[in-house]
Amino acid sequence: MNRILASSLAVGIATLAGCTSTDSEAPPADQIQTAPQDRPESVTREKPSRVTLDIQEGIEHHIACKTIADGGAFKLAHEGGELELKLVRVHREFLSKLGPTRHFACVDLATKDGDVYDVDFFLEGEPGNMKVVETTVHKFNGQPYYVWEQQEDKTWVRVAFDGAREDLLGVITGRDSFEFIYRSETPAITVSGTMWIPLATSDNFQTVKLTTMNVPGKQTIVQDEVYGNRILVLILGPNDGNKPIEIRYQVDRREKGVYENTERDLARYLLPDRLVPQTDQFKTIAMEVIKEKVLKDQAGDLVRARALYDHVMDKMRYAKIGDQYGQGDAQYACDSNSGNCTDYHSYFIALARSVDIPARFAIGASIPSMRNEGGITSYHCWAEFYTDGKWWPIDVSEADKCTPLATYFFGRHPANRIELSRGRDLVVDPLPASGPINFLAYPVLEIDGKQVKAKRDFSFRRTRMVPRLGRIVNP
Repeated sequence: MNRILASSLAVGIATLAGCTSTDSEAPPADQIQTAPQDRPESVTREKPSRVTLDIQEGIEHHIACKTIADGGAFKLAHEGGELELKLVRVHREFLSKLGPTRHFACVDLATKDGDVYDVDFFLEGEPGNMKVVETTVHKFNGQPYYVWEQQEDKTWVRVAFDGAREDLLGVITGRDSFEFIYRSETPAITVSGTMWIPLATSDNFQTVKLTTMNVPGKQTIVQDEVYGNRILVLILGPNDGNKPIEIRYQVDRREKGVYENTERDLARYLLPDRLVPQTDQFKTIAMEVIKEKVLKDQAGDLVRARALYDHVMDKMRYAKIGDQYGQGDAQYACDSNSGNCTDYHSYFIALARSVDIPARFAIGASIPSMRNEGGITSYHCWAEFYTDGKWWPIDVSEADKCTPLATYFFGRHPANRIELSRGRDLVVDPLPASGPINFLAYPVLEIDGKQVKAKRDFSFRRTRMVPRLGRIVNP
């Protein structure tokens, strides 16, 4: 067990009231805690809001001063190199008063490439004159290097963290390879029918090879007008009823992180969709969330987007109740505080766009990580937002279902998924009688001009065995 006394290090010392350096020893904590935990705990159960705000203001002032002194980036020595970071958020829930003048803060800082470092700060002093007496990297992209344990002599020690594997939490990092099988079936057809099916395409994060396509009817492949999705259109007659549909792909997928923007038209990602409208209500909510969670001098888009992400997790409950969920209806999500992945991400996108943060939607399927073949329960969707020339992938519904993955899913999508289409209100020729397609994962089927629920079945077979070496991912 690798143990390092918390009081043995004194790194990155600075006076929080100004920007000058001073020397000090890290104070010991005052409370005995024998069990390992994620953060040092406050001496008192109740954390006074004024004290908490003092700590937040102090650490943010320290980061701002050091960022200026370091030439525009918060520089931090780590593993023989030097990180250049910018503030994402201060974990207000972990701000702690360890003693009369002893404090703890935890902060997320990100590189320009989107890697997020969770950094622990120990502070000493009174409000307005707190000093950072120790700075250490606690986590990388949500993966902890250690947990905290307090000794009988009241010092905190770091204990090496050997946690649950990532695959047990549904995440495969790096790369994944699998066969994806998309099946459906036509119903009995008396006169005519039309079916629209998404066709997966390759991009910078997935290489897709269509290996089998057995479908009935007259076949046409079209593209939607805005997002460029490839869509298979089947024109069906009476002889095409009760016929199986099977499309097979070989997929090589790479874990998605923050990536450079290559599109010229970002304005379209600020425009409303039919079920993701622009309303005063969404703007008011977004502004209130940002005002509550973000200090004025830290109000960049990255910090604001993280505040909205946290708000969606705090507000929403993953629940498939009634017949309104699953439409990607931002207003329904806002009013009901519940829904599935489409509702979560529609709500986030509506909030982000309301404060001029471009955001977009994509849908496909999540490939199980704990087994290597079998059925897939349903579709899954996710979102991305834009800031500083790059797209940040997020998955707020998965983060909410498994909070240890909250930091991972702010800037990462795992390798074990396939994207089938992107965007909302898809316009194609021929267009369904019901109008633009809300989103496209399951087949859209119309019989005699009326929409009918189509059968569907997803399954997979992994073609690359994944090493089970991952560690737990934690916020």
